[in-house]
Amino acid sequence: MTKPGKLGQLFLEKQLLTDAQLGELLQQPPADGTSLGTLAVRRGWVTAERLLEVLSEHYRMPAVRLREMTLEPDALALVPAKVAYHCTLIPVRVTKTTLVVAIANPQDVRALDEVRLVLQGRLVVEALLATEADIQEALKAHYGLGADMPAPSRGAKPAAKGALSKAEDGLEDLEQMAGDASVIRLVNQLILEAHARGATDIHLEPHRGTLHLRYRVDGMLHNMEVSSVMKQLYPAIVSRVKVLSNLNIVERRLPQDGRASVKIGEDKLDLRVSVLPTPAGESIVVRILPNKRLLSLRDLGFREEDVQLLGRILKKPHGMILITGPTGSGKSTTLYACLNTIDTSERKIITIEDPIEYEMENVTQVQVQPNIGLTFAQGLRSMLRHDPDVMMVGEIRDVETAELAVRIALTGHLVFSTVHTNDAASAVTRLMEMGLDPYLIASSVECVIGQRLVRSLCTKCKQAAPGPGGQGEMAYQAKGCAACHQSGYLGRSAIYEFFLVTQEIKELLLKRASADAIRQKVVELGMRTMREDGWEKVRQGLTTLDEVLRVTQDDT
Repeated sequence: MTKPGKLGQLFLEKQLLTDAQLGELLQQPPADGTSLGTLAVRRGWVTAERLLEVLSEHYRMPAVRLREMTLEPDALALVPAKVAYHCTLIPVRVTKTTLVVAIANPQDVRALDEVRLVLQGRLVVEALLATEADIQEALKAHYGLGADMPAPSRGAKPAAKGALSKAEDGLEDLEQMAGDASVIRLVNQLILEAHARGATDIHLEPHRGTLHLRYRVDGMLHNMEVSSVMKQLYPAIVSRVKVLSNLNIVERRLPQDGRASVKIGEDKLDLRVSVLPTPAGESIVVRILPNKRLLSLRDLGFREEDVQLLGRILKKPHGMILITGPTGSGKSTTLYACLNTIDTSERKIITIEDPIEYEMENVTQVQVQPNIGLTFAQGLRSMLRHDPDVMMVGEIRDVETAELAVRIALTGHLVFSTVHTNDAASAVTRLMEMGLDPYLIASSVECVIGQRLVRSLCTKCKQAAPGPGGQGEMAYQAKGCAACHQSGYLGRSAIYEFFLVTQEIKELLLKRASADAIRQKVVELGMRTMREDGWEKVRQGLTTLDEVLRVTQDDT
């Protein structure tokens, strides 16, 4: 075993590491020269903040928190991205005589020498200490993903071949571009970064002379810095994504949709890829879906009394449960949570979806394919021949699907589905607008859930604030920290309204009452509106007043 050096002795003296931990780190030193401190942080033996504090004191170097600083563009422009990435440092500020950079390893004099070489003696280089995680985050934020990568070589051999004939013009070149190591690494980095941030979508949007990269995190789009290398390699990135998702890499005039699966550590992700042609090039959206996901109504934000009430409805042998809300309001997630509570050993469940977002054990799932005639309506007819007890229809879009779903619910089956309306009361009137007879709706629909998704406050950095009702009430507001990438929010939960189709509601339906009249009646009967549910979650410190107002602007 290698003897501990001065740094190792320091860690022992400061009780950052035990003798056994230090011995384990020295047993097999990494080939890439990673420092002892970084290795200890990666193994969770010491926090990055504690390590920074000890190193700052020992080397008498000021420590900084890059996440709380604004880096000067003039300083960043002095050090090329490849040098900054290679040396794991980031320029902070510059004066007439001095360039200040942040480094993670105070012993790495080689890194500072490389910066001096780039500057050719024009400026003195001074160093500050920062955590490696902060430096890596700053590098991506200011230089952009892939800034450290070389352009692909023209003679590179492809890593994966497409299924098309070589007779297609330009195909061989496209395959070579898609198989270049730099392109493969860059696409992998895009997916890894999205997964690390908890993003649900990656948006790559070409425009005249530029490229936009955005991640959707907790329902909000966040712009990312795009490196010049990524702009240069964008056609190759498109080809690589097409190869991964089994799309035609030559076709650039028509929209294409595909799927792929990747594994990140222990997590397996399903990728749903959509390519759309634009005048400036092909735009790409990649939806990231966990392959397996445990869901519960409580985790989604449902109150205990409503979970119990919904549980009793789910035990019924027939009827329809409708979930409503705009696109992106979590309707499908709630449907999966409902299905997840049903005992599949006693009942057969079949779903027809567009698309299948999560795979469920012991559930037969069917993907809609309109191009070959497999629509929701056609799928429903075929599913009935498989003797199901429970059926889920991803969405009711037309009168044919609506009539079939309602009649199936009336003939001894429990049916789940979604409708696009702004509130719960409008769901039943939307079915009437489609042409369904009121008595069919009144006889089949058991309950309606209307919902939105609000961002949940980060539990590590939320701050106390005045509550929505005033009079001394307290709530919380978003602040921002490393755990939530400075957004102040981490994850999402549902705010919802939930009513049963009671005898009073059935009488209104038979009279073809308006959505407003139905809404007024269910509120009189005790329904808590989405906004009221939101206020309650604000008081509980789960979200903020701004979030509730943002998603319930159309709620009266």
